Amino acid sequence: MLYLVATPIGHLGDMTQRAVEVLKTVDVIASEDTRKTGRLLKHYGIEGRQIAFHEHNEVRVVPRLTALLREGKMVALVTDAGTPGIADPGYRLVQAAIADQIPVTMTPGPCAVVMAIVLSGLPTHSFTFRGFPPRKPGPRRRFLEADRSSPHTLVYYESPYRLEAFLAEAVQVFGDRRAVLANDLTKRFEKMDRATLSALREGVRKTPPVGEYVVVIAGADEGDTSD
Repeated sequence: MLYLVATPIGHLGDMTQRAVEVLKTVDVIASEDTRKTGRLLKHYGIEGRQIAFHEHNEVRVVPRLTALLREGKMVALVTDAGTPGIADPGYRLVQAAIADQIPVTMTPGPCAVVMAIVLSGLPTHSFTFRGFPPRKPGPRRRFLEADRSSPHTLVYYESPYRLEAFLAEAVQVFGDRRAVLANDLTKRFEKMDRATLSALREGVRKTPPVGEYVVVIAGADEGDTSD
């Protein structure tokens, strides 16, 4: 059995009892960052064997993990924070397990995408999660332009080091739409900045961003506020 186990995105109190029980009983825990997961396991008194599994070793580790699953071992997959399989290589392991007819389930829990869009105040009935944009300007602009006419609310992850550049590009591509910056969700200094893209960019220019960010942008049907 393969278990996808959601872990806290900030507040340790968000770890579910079922998630703790699963991590205590599985044979192997596949972790995006074994050091971070190690601290989490220690906090909950969990002694588990970890195997590093991330975007830089996925090609090599997926066969290793599926071999364990075929042997009848129970494997849990966790990410740095939140729900595994979202913006990480977890889906490749899920694909491999399904191909081998290995049962897959999950213990649901924290997810920054869902929390950010629900708190944003923008339409939630239809949204598109686009993950992390490309780092370089050219590919990033093409990436954004693919959704220029999309009516759906758009959701992105972005590093604090590239946030200003991303917002500047977004204004050029989408116009000055309504948007939200969700910062350090569930943590002590959780913050939701709701404004236009240009106003958010100006705020980032004045106060250098710190922490993890989710950017939520209104869809094309919501209109450009500069009109």
